[in-house]
Amino acid sequence: MAGNSRLNPLNLRSSLQYLRGVGPDRAKVLERLELRTVQDLLFFFPRDYVDLSRRVVVAELQEGEPVSIVGEVEGFELRAGKGSRSIFGVLLRQDSSHFRAVWFNQPFMEHRFQRGQKVLVSGQPRLQGLRWQFVHPRVTPMAGDETAPGEILPVYSLTEGLKQHQLRKIIQNAVDECVQLVPEAFPLEYLQSRQLCAIDEALREVHAPSCSAKLAAARYRLVYQELLVMQLGLAIRQKQLLERQRAIPLPCDARIDARIRRLFPFELTQDQLQAIGEIVTDVGQPVPMNRLLQGDVGTGKTAVAAYAMLLAVVHGSQAVLMAPTEVLARQHFNTLQSLLGQSQVRLAFLSGASTPKERKLLAEKLSEGQIDLLIGTQAVIWQDLQFHRLGLVVIDEQHKFGVVQRATLRQAETDPHYLVMTATPIPRTMAMTLFGDLEVSALRNTPPGRQPIHTYLGDAERRAGWWEFYRRKLREGQQGFVITPVVEGSDDEIVGAESALESLVNGELADFRLDLLHGRMKAEEKLRVMEGFAAGKTQVLVATSVIEVGIDVPNANLMTIEHGDRFGLSQLHQLRGRVGRGCHPGYVCVFADGATPDGVKRLEAFARTRDGFELAEIDFQLRGPGELFGTRQHGLPPLMVADLRRDIDVLENARRDAKELIALSPDLSEPAWQAIRKKVLSRYGDALQLSDVG
Repeated sequence: MAGNSRLNPLNLRSSLQYLRGVGPDRAKVLERLELRTVQDLLFFFPRDYVDLSRRVVVAELQEGEPVSIVGEVEGFELRAGKGSRSIFGVLLRQDSSHFRAVWFNQPFMEHRFQRGQKVLVSGQPRLQGLRWQFVHPRVTPMAGDETAPGEILPVYSLTEGLKQHQLRKIIQNAVDECVQLVPEAFPLEYLQSRQLCAIDEALREVHAPSCSAKLAAARYRLVYQELLVMQLGLAIRQKQLLERQRAIPLPCDARIDARIRRLFPFELTQDQLQAIGEIVTDVGQPVPMNRLLQGDVGTGKTAVAAYAMLLAVVHGSQAVLMAPTEVLARQHFNTLQSLLGQSQVRLAFLSGASTPKERKLLAEKLSEGQIDLLIGTQAVIWQDLQFHRLGLVVIDEQHKFGVVQRATLRQAETDPHYLVMTATPIPRTMAMTLFGDLEVSALRNTPPGRQPIHTYLGDAERRAGWWEFYRRKLREGQQGFVITPVVEGSDDEIVGAESALESLVNGELADFRLDLLHGRMKAEEKLRVMEGFAAGKTQVLVATSVIEVGIDVPNANLMTIEHGDRFGLSQLHQLRGRVGRGCHPGYVCVFADGATPDGVKRLEAFARTRDGFELAEIDFQLRGPGELFGTRQHGLPPLMVADLRRDIDVLENARRDAKELIALSPDLSEPAWQAIRKKVLSRYGDALQLSDVG
């Protein structure tokens, strides 16, 4: 036999086929779970646990819920079933109540019981007629008044051809034979100072918990190590960027500040002034700024970005603002054009719809320094585009772009400063992970004068009343939206934008002017629809979530959202931000027939609060990071054991300790930190190359 065999000791890289209880055939089954080596198996963590230590009485039993229950054997019977099958049943009594335990094709069980014997039965009860029954439970004999120890069983993800008890046994074999080979990542002093258990103890407990307290300690150790490795990767990356990159300093004194502030026809809020102060401090340095500006709908992020871009222009540099859609980019361009109309600042716009001739002319002007501010879509990263002196890049709604796209704007001699904006508040957990090497500025307060927005949850009984109210407001001269989650109706009866338009034209809104907007339309068609809506030619815009960013029509104050449970909380909040932007209050009604319990929770939270930061945290708890931000597109590998929704305290500890470690050993080059350094490079070495731009 080539390679490993049972004659050679197993190591962490050994193929699983040589592990006791596996063999070549089962090794192929395990490979479907991406388990190929002993090390893979040791770090294949349970997705859940069944706590059989929870004791109940018969009255507390619930269908299918794993429990342990004490009973006295009152009788048992072995009888023949269909064909050659046998059925062994035990009748157990607890006070005046009875329940049964049943085993199929296990006649030997008859010799394990005696009448009057007290046993602990652990498993999942099912109601058979009027009596509870356990099928193939685990049974532990009890002596006299002894309280039998409970058991916490790991539950693993499975694949076809593999049973839970089989995988438990295989993993236990790996633990018994090889766990002592797993190298410890931390020095003993560090383990003691952080009250962490050793890695071998953690792996033993996480796969075969002896009690809930030791399981918690083991899980903390593994979660802490995983999150510390992530935070060290981010910290090292940030340090490398600061050492390697050079940017054009853009200092700001009182004279420059006054010169820029004169261009704003309104007073800046305290939040805006604080964010500007943080940006000014950053861009005044000869290293690139990497700052995330997050603000709720209507908090004035564009004004803060405009200040930063004007600061670059004052110093003879260029600035670029990139938005994910042409509609949003065009809105930014119009806003800045209006703001800077009386100044000498030269603006230009570029999108995918720009003609080759327009692109060529713009490229020439940009390279010659005849354009100060460029606003556009991802077309601004066109490879033939050369900036004369790029000082600042502003990226709006950064999570809608791919990582590589955002890095294309770097230059050879110096790097621009980066300001990343989002109207989707980032939960603080995510700010410490996906955006861990960006500094964060937050705008929480809206400028004075913003109107309230009233949010209602609709149902079948309220639908007619809502539409009557909607029509009355339209007759008063206001405008509105109708939002649907998909473009075309599907088999599960989601009403699509196109079918919704047809239904409304022939139904509730038959007397009004309607138009349609969705993501599949060409850019020029979207622009035509939006201009018609902004000019008041269209009274109601039927749309998908394409309107969640970039729509600013002050007269639009009504919004109907169909199948609201199909949207995330933050997305609903962005949609709501499209109304109430003028002199009238906004009104939003969400319908969600047949919503799941989680969907109902989201909608109730949506109706209850207008605080985008609070909603972002709730959404994060309900949906998790992957769905919210698409963690894979940010280049970070998935977490193996940590759950960012429940491990925020561990993450904060890991972040603090990572900063301390990097301060003491910038490259983790000391012998004591070689093991953890190896883990950082192995797991995050490539993935973090671009994380500094979001």
